Amino acid sequence: MKILVCTDGSEQSQKALEKAAVIAEGCNVDEVAIIYVYEDKLDFSPLRHNGESTITEEDIERFRKLNEEHKEERKKILSEALKIFEGKNITTRTIFEEGHPAHTIVNIGCDEGFDMIVVGSRGRGGLKKAFLGSVSSAVVQEAKNCSVLTVK
Repeated sequence: MKILVCTDGSEQSQKALEKAAVIAEGCNVDEVAIIYVYEDKLDFSPLRHNGESTITEEDIERFRKLNEEHKEERKKILSEALKIFEGKNITTRTIFEEGHPAHTIVNIGCDEGFDMIVVGSRGRGGLKKAFLGSVSSAVVQEAKNCSVLTVK
């Protein structure tokens, strides 16, 4: 059995990590992978007025530097998630990808032959939907070749 567990640093993704660790500990698991997918959009078009840019090159450079700092923070979240499995002596790898979260999770889950995707019911997206977050809902809808466990 291969398990792909999703994290974004939220409380719900923490619960998903813990549930995946319990499942992996109690089953004959061949592989566990923790995935963090982030979207970086460097679209400055809304900052134009009458075709003229309202930002400077220095502004763009500051934004890129801040973006890199956020990327490092995301990698730390992934490293912390890994500790849950290391503490249980479960061999786990990490996946850090840029892209649309739901699509990327489903594509990796299917392309790499995972049997189960474990995802929290809501992440950092705030009030997205009444019962499921937008990423978890999309993963449930789009994953055709593997089971999805949504953890509340």
